[in-house]
Amino acid sequence: MRLSTVILPIHRWAEGQKIWRRAEDLGFHAAYTYDHLSWRTFRDGPWFGALPTLTAAATATERLRLGTLVTSPNFRHPVTLAKELISLDDISGGRVTLGIGAGGSGFDATALGQDAWTPRERADRFAEFVPLLDRLLTEDAVTQHGEYYAAEEARNIPGCVQRPRLPFAVAATGPRGLKLAARHGQAWVTTGDPKLYENGTPEESRAALRGQNERLTAACAEIGRDASELDRVLLTAFTPDRNGPLESVDAFVDFAGRHTELGFTEIVIHAPVPDSVFDVDPTVFERIATEAPAQLA
Repeated sequence: MRLSTVILPIHRWAEGQKIWRRAEDLGFHAAYTYDHLSWRTFRDGPWFGALPTLTAAATATERLRLGTLVTSPNFRHPVTLAKELISLDDISGGRVTLGIGAGGSGFDATALGQDAWTPRERADRFAEFVPLLDRLLTEDAVTQHGEYYAAEEARNIPGCVQRPRLPFAVAATGPRGLKLAARHGQAWVTTGDPKLYENGTPEESRAALRGQNERLTAACAEIGRDASELDRVLLTAFTPDRNGPLESVDAFVDFAGRHTELGFTEIVIHAPVPDSVFDVDPTVFERIATEAPAQLA
């Protein structure tokens, strides 16, 4: 089981670089950040761009994998995103994972002045976005004209350091998204069943996650892919457990162990943010980082 963290892009770099370096020193497998223009209760405070933040983090670290959880089509286009990802993969020496999802109805959905897309349109766009981005990151020149996205002789030389391209971690819970994860993903990401967050139980959450895992396996079987090829990533704090697993090392080991039994290969926890939903004891957080992986080996 791999243990990773999310570092919100809320810090000026003079302070932020210390947090990213500390994540590497603590031994985390990866450190991700959210790719939003603004997000929830953090909307009226500092919030920096994900890809510049990751570029700076790449120069401040040496071993730590870096990535987004997650990028979406809400304000991205495959052509420009591919160019930035190839550059980031080069600067990091091949340490980048792209977490990618269909997007939601939050602030990003209307920040460019458009009406928020319906769930159906988000799914339609995502189904076109991911295959085109896949091509752009693996081919020197791409021309493609779809319903939502187009590329005209888009050049991406020399391509990614990682071959054939940097890995995709596809966030999905519905059937169409799971099929995209099965076909294009090197990993699958979930936060659980959002309908259970308020009133569900941890047992109901694990049952829902088991079902998602099974549907992903079935989606892989439909295209003849070995489901064991995909890493399975759980982003925590959005299940009914909330921050309970971060109250102690023992609580986290119990939580992670139960989810490892469901097939998850990577657990992601949020770096502490005081006076927020991610306000956890920094000392306990660091103990979890340094002590829990050995107990879960």
